[in-house]
Amino acid sequence: MFVAKKSLRRRTLLKGMGATVALPLLDSMLPAFTPLARAAANPPRRFGISYFPNGAIMQQFTPAAAGPGFEFTPILKPLEPFKESLVVLTNLTRSHPGSQVGDHAVSAAGFLTGVWPKRTEGEDVLANTTIDQVVVQQIGQDTPLPSLELATEDFTGYVGGCSPGFSCAYMNTLCWSTPGTPLPMETNPRAAFERIFGEAGTAAERLARTRKQQSILDSVSEDARDLERGLGARDRARLSDYLDNVREIERRIQRAEARNRSDAATLDAPVGVPDTFDEHVGLMFDLVAAAFQADVTRVFTFMMSRELSQRTYPQIGITEQHHTISHHQNNPEKMAKVVRINTYYAQLYAKFLDKLRSTKDGDGSLLDHSLLFYGAGMGDSNSHASDPLPIVAAGGGVGQGHRHVKVATRTPVGDLWMAVAEKFGKPMDRFGDGTEALHGLF
Repeated sequence: MFVAKKSLRRRTLLKGMGATVALPLLDSMLPAFTPLARAAANPPRRFGISYFPNGAIMQQFTPAAAGPGFEFTPILKPLEPFKESLVVLTNLTRSHPGSQVGDHAVSAAGFLTGVWPKRTEGEDVLANTTIDQVVVQQIGQDTPLPSLELATEDFTGYVGGCSPGFSCAYMNTLCWSTPGTPLPMETNPRAAFERIFGEAGTAAERLARTRKQQSILDSVSEDARDLERGLGARDRARLSDYLDNVREIERRIQRAEARNRSDAATLDAPVGVPDTFDEHVGLMFDLVAAAFQADVTRVFTFMMSRELSQRTYPQIGITEQHHTISHHQNNPEKMAKVVRINTYYAQLYAKFLDKLRSTKDGDGSLLDHSLLFYGAGMGDSNSHASDPLPIVAAGGGVGQGHRHVKVATRTPVGDLWMAVAEKFGKPMDRFGDGTEALHGLF
């Protein structure tokens, strides 16, 4: 029997002048006679965390009733289309030793570490290895990038204490590779794009390439055409969709760069950072989706905005600074505005979930093969509350969806991360303050 099927290695790359582009999973990467469904029976698992700042109005975030089939609250309403892949978790708390409540630095530093960070305004910071980096050790060792750490606001120029008694380092990141090593978060979509698609180099080299306005895809187009000739119809369509997505991301980054170079008022703006918050967040989420699709990384963390953010949101009619209005003093008018901000962030996150759900991956979608978390390290913003934290789990990894799981009051968030570690093959005796995994959650 003659078998004409072309066989490709899973890590096949498109190559051009100084650029390489990873590919999504194609039928042609499977051995002859291997159905895609069988190969997809054990697809790559992904993990991700998206963080929003300055707490929430918990009465408008938390569903009224626990159990399956809950009614979506105003803040979570944008996520309702994904209810079958969604679980709301209530009563989790970050670390709160004694009567200490903590503030924004503790909220960011304690969310994924499960600990109360060392009180210091110096360089001797200390927290805990974060759950994303625990998962990286399980599923991130076979990908070009073990993980992606993204943000939209750059506070790294601040040193000393950004909140009383706590170093700015605690608010500059969510991720720690070791208890004493905070990981930097990339805010520039251009730099993130180059990490994912292979355009590395110094800042000067990147600027020179930007001036040429040469597309990475233009560089690999000849290799793409050669590959396409030997692919079946399904693979050609899948490859075309993937490269179209990459092209669209490139176009949006280049458009942002052109605005930044031509507008004298923004000469100091980082090249590649869009003018609008919506576009910035959307680009970062699209980059994550592309990286998942190409299996460049399987783990990401995205700080949509930083704690203490003074961002305003004129696009939704909020001209007061976010942090300022988050201290609403139970004023109904101010609380309503915070709800609008919380809902706006949920809308941005919903677009990301939709992107993952619409992107094919094996016999399902990227959303089907992911376990994702959306939440914050602060509950009620007015009081800097350590609990209950606003947390939502999404993706096929949650198991049965459309559930509101109400755990015991003040359950350490470390118990949740222990359950996550266990799901990814790393049982733990403790994680931060957590000592008992939330078994049966997923």
